[in-house]
Amino acid sequence: MRRQGHHVLRTAGSYWYEVGLHVYQAFPYHWLITPTEEELDEFLKKERAIALRYSTPQTASIGQISYHVVFTDKTYDLSILPRKVRYRVRKGLGYAKIEPISFPRLAKEGWALRIETLVRQGRSGAESQQWWERLCLSAEGLPGFEAWGALHEGQLVASLIAFTMDGCTSIFYQQSLTDQLKYGVNNALTYAFTTEVLSRPGISQIFYGLHSLDAPPSVDDYKFRMRYKAMPVRQRVVFNPWLKPFINRVSYAVIKQLRNFRPGNATLAKAEGMFRFYLEGQRPLNQQAWPEALIQTKSEEENDA
Repeated sequence: MRRQGHHVLRTAGSYWYEVGLHVYQAFPYHWLITPTEEELDEFLKKERAIALRYSTPQTASIGQISYHVVFTDKTYDLSILPRKVRYRVRKGLGYAKIEPISFPRLAKEGWALRIETLVRQGRSGAESQQWWERLCLSAEGLPGFEAWGALHEGQLVASLIAFTMDGCTSIFYQQSLTDQLKYGVNNALTYAFTTEVLSRPGISQIFYGLHSLDAPPSVDDYKFRMRYKAMPVRQRVVFNPWLKPFINRVSYAVIKQLRNFRPGNATLAKAEGMFRFYLEGQRPLNQQAWPEALIQTKSEEENDA
């Protein structure tokens, strides 16, 4: 994060980086933290922060019901995958070679994959080539970081960036060329990387991403088809005390309308998500709108009750 130019801080319970102007995100992303209100207030005031965001256990008293996409089983093989996914994995493994690649190569060749992935996710304009190259090169030489690719006849057709610490491997970014999806390259890459990671000693979890502020719910469908699961958590957004009186349903409606007028504006998309997570997180858990990925989990809990 520091190599990318982010302001990085350490508090008693977590690390934080400035993801936007005076807006902070807790990391590593897979940590579930329970900072005290005093810790949060001190942080917000000292750093003159507008807002911060972190993941906390589902049992917490406040926060938007949300999820982490994870795989926690000890083994991963074709037998647990749906029939069509098994076919795509086999097809991809026969079409492309899956192997580690260098970060300089990913910086140079990976942007074409990244931009096509953003288009498919409905997030065109959310990232830039300069940002991508800086991201990739910042990980070069740092312990725990790795890049993997799917290569067909020497061409990079799919790739991912991952990081391992404390028994958890996190897949941060995965991207691919749209015209190569029909060959199962994404499926093959996920499958090969997952099986390889689980063969390493001491790995207890693979983290495949946070419930996004601004991406459509369908962005995680692929991961669930690969038999990763939605682990319930609460994501909490906290605004600076002087801003709280202005964060309400009326101001949220304005932000939402502005985003509709400018759908490609990444800042408005994030702001709309921050407002939504904050307002929804103030409501009792049983009155919140649960993410589609957790509907089944909610039904099971209600039946148990």
